[in-house]
Amino acid sequence: MTRPSRKTLLFTLALVGALGWLAWAVQQQLRETAGSQGRDGDQRPIPVEVAPIVHGPIEKRRTFTGTLEAQAEFVVAPKVSGRIEDIGLDLADAVKRGQVVAMLDDAEYVQDVARAEADLAVTRASHLEAESLLKIAERELERVEKLQTRGLSSDSQLDTSRAEQLAKRALVSVTEARVASAQADLEAARIRLGYTQVTADWRGGSERRMVAERYVDEGETVTANTALLRIVELDPITAVFSVTERDYAELRTGMAALISTDAFPGESFEGRIQRIAPVFRESTRQARVEIGVENPDRRLKPGMFARATLILDRHEDATIVPEQALTKRDAGEGIFVIASESSQALWRPVRSGIQEEDRLEVIGDGLEGRVVTLGQQQLRDGARVRVVEPETAP
Repeated sequence: MTRPSRKTLLFTLALVGALGWLAWAVQQQLRETAGSQGRDGDQRPIPVEVAPIVHGPIEKRRTFTGTLEAQAEFVVAPKVSGRIEDIGLDLADAVKRGQVVAMLDDAEYVQDVARAEADLAVTRASHLEAESLLKIAERELERVEKLQTRGLSSDSQLDTSRAEQLAKRALVSVTEARVASAQADLEAARIRLGYTQVTADWRGGSERRMVAERYVDEGETVTANTALLRIVELDPITAVFSVTERDYAELRTGMAALISTDAFPGESFEGRIQRIAPVFRESTRQARVEIGVENPDRRLKPGMFARATLILDRHEDATIVPEQALTKRDAGEGIFVIASESSQALWRPVRSGIQEEDRLEVIGDGLEGRVVTLGQQQLRDGARVRVVEPETAP
């Protein structure tokens, strides 16, 4: 029988030694565990960190992102064509209600007014002539009727006079209509002449707005309805964002909101929900929400990125603990409470309520004293604990 080699003997000795050391380590661990547990009264306190259980108000807040839009805007355009002689406004200029913002070359329209006035004068003269002829025909009819009573005129002469009188009366009616038509043409020509002065007018809102865009320059020839300026209202301004179905049901018109922008970090602007869309967009499954924001100094501008923080719910007297205190067990969620002057951690089942940042509302019984915020994974109901101070960053 061959002898084992030297290497084989060394490997066998090393393996036996490792197994022996492992057995000794397991035995020591079992002794320590048994010694530490023993009876409940001899259990070693488990180090934990705690925080006070407080009672007070807590708010459910939700922050949405969106865009600022002008409360109202419209495009100023001429109603007639022509060459722009003057446009006195430019980007960011203020505009008053009814202000003349542009003037077109009006020479052609002045001539139209003069032509319409002349046509009216001709038709009026024709009307006067027709009235004169009617008076002559009426006098002739009276004369023939008198002669008829005396037997000095025939029935045919009377009929002729009556027909002539009726014809002249019809001619007067025609000339009256022509005068009315000429007056309407003159009024239309004057209106078109007035359109050469382009005004910015609107209903409601503030008396002043601002020029957001200018599309043309002086000297350009434009047609009717060509865009000249875009006018916007900046006070108030509207914050627009979209919400999903989860948050939609909790929103109400009139609900307060705080608006913040990157342009003014650390500053918030108060607003209220004005409109909530009654439908969802099929492409995004979201609904549009509009918040009105007072903007008297006009610092907020359309197109800015905005964040809207809404208070969806508020409880005035809630039981509040740090969020990290909530622990899950097989029986459900709960927290470990340490009563005043006690060194035992007691398990309390709770239901979660409103969460505000790292503060959590909990609902349950026996929630007084302090709550374990670190080390609760090692605890069981009634376990002895040792409160340690949290480590502070250097």
